[in-house]
Amino acid sequence: MIGYTMVGTTDLKRAEHFYDPLMALIGQERCYCDEQVSSWGRKDDGKAPRFFACHPFDGGTASVGNGAMTAFLAESAGLIDRLFEVAMERGGREEGKPGFRPHYGEGFYAAYVRDPDGNKLAFVCYDARPSKPEA
Repeated sequence: MIGYTMVGTTDLKRAEHFYDPLMALIGQERCYCDEQVSSWGRKDDGKAPRFFACHPFDGGTASVGNGAMTAFLAESAGLIDRLFEVAMERGGREEGKPGFRPHYGEGFYAAYVRDPDGNKLAFVCYDARPSKPEA
């Protein structure tokens, strides 16, 4: 369903510094970059979804969309914990610590962050299991 998604940035190098390690953790790599835009995805599949960080094409200042969020699928709660940690190390801001959100469904585990430009991101797993069995 999704072809690609884009977020605006005021500093492309800072965006690359933030997104490169996050994308690597979920098996994506930087596919393209120039002075205007960088994209991540699978280099071996040009039809797979891509994520872009770019300076706005209209030349205006990048701003955050109210209510907009990009969610990245992760394989496990442990990976989400690591993604959250790396996001914080790279200048992200916490918007919701990693944890189960049972009101969204059994096994729904997520963390919410904002990138250095303020774009809201989620890291989600739909079938996470508690690390310790419940007594």
